[in-house]
Amino acid sequence: MKKTASRLTIRDLALMGVMTTLLIVSVHALAPLPNVEPVTLLVILFTLFWGKRVGYILAAYLLLEGCLYGFGLWWIMYAYVWPLLALLTHLMRRQKSLWFWSLFSGAFGLFFGALCSVPYFFIGGPSMAFTWWVAGIPYDLVHCVSNAAFCLVLFLPLNRVLSRLKASSV
Repeated sequence: MKKTASRLTIRDLALMGVMTTLLIVSVHALAPLPNVEPVTLLVILFTLFWGKRVGYILAAYLLLEGCLYGFGLWWIMYAYVWPLLALLTHLMRRQKSLWFWSLFSGAFGLFFGALCSVPYFFIGGPSMAFTWWVAGIPYDLVHCVSNAAFCLVLFLPLNRVLSRLKASSV
């Protein structure tokens, strides 16, 4: 009997739990450093390896983040920003270049604030959204540089680890 692509095994669920935990732990480990986080890199890698199933990991991550920090406006931002990253990654999944993914993750960090300003557009109009975004540009620059650096340093080693995990699960 052939295993269907949509069927999740217990091993898949366990690995997804580990990936979710890795997202949570990595955020907490670097919490003292504003906008320095490996979540962008991990979401990219998890999307490349799990495909559309990354949605399960993101849903669990978002739920846990909400439980830990509260379900505020920031949570609504995360609820569309991280899935958007996964979608964009999925659309560009054929890219193999380390430089491409490093620039992509840096660009995502740079535009993170702009993406997160969307709720403010609805709350206070275009001027509020623009002001909120501009005020955060220094943090977006840090996010950009740290995302690109994380990707340059960790993409290939983590890619190898995930490849081994995937090969051992077949």
